[in-house]
Amino acid sequence: METDRAKLRLVQAGTLADSIQPGPAHTDVSAYPGGNVVSRLNAVRLLSLDAHGRALSWISWQEATCLYVRDAVAWTLGDPCLEVHGGTCRRTGQQSTIALHPIVAARGHAHSHSWDPTPALTNAALFARDGHLCLYCGSEFHRPQLTRDHVVPVSKGGRDIWENVVAACFHCNSRKGNRTPQQASMPLLAVPYRPSWIEHLILSNRNILADQMAFLRSQLPQKSRLAH
Repeated sequence: METDRAKLRLVQAGTLADSIQPGPAHTDVSAYPGGNVVSRLNAVRLLSLDAHGRALSWISWQEATCLYVRDAVAWTLGDPCLEVHGGTCRRTGQQSTIALHPIVAARGHAHSHSWDPTPALTNAALFARDGHLCLYCGSEFHRPQLTRDHVVPVSKGGRDIWENVVAACFHCNSRKGNRTPQQASMPLLAVPYRPSWIEHLILSNRNILADQMAFLRSQLPQKSRLAH
């Protein structure tokens, strides 16, 4: 497939699970070089599963296309959401196309049922977990105005782990200083927790399609804060 000259065409927009909507159906990206349509399509991520149906990660349409070309796709879920146009066959004169599905299970990527990776603790993931709220004052902030606060300060033996960190605005972090919430008389609004891998996948993608969200929600723990 001539991927360097291939056209990406949105053939079925579907429904995003949040407020960010894709471009109109049947939009030819080549007509919008460097435009918003290209950016929005490149922001779309397909959900990669292993052979047992366990969610692995978000992958780009380019990565998904490689799986299809290598015949490494075991099965898919959901109606096709993207179509990639490739090269033209000299013998038949027909152009190759690949319809990509929102959820793709790959061959040869099987994990045992005990597989449950711990999401990497990053500020972006932490702020997403806490809804971009300061867990001391309860106000909502943009990412640059938030900091990672250690509930039990590192200097007092606190660890840099999910269960000991919260999002905090600069003012509250400075006010709390090198103290625990109890010592600073600043009670937490929520208990910090380690997200499951499914929760992490939901929190790490702002452009989740409806089919993908339905699948991920079905995998959430019953007590998850994201279950409702």
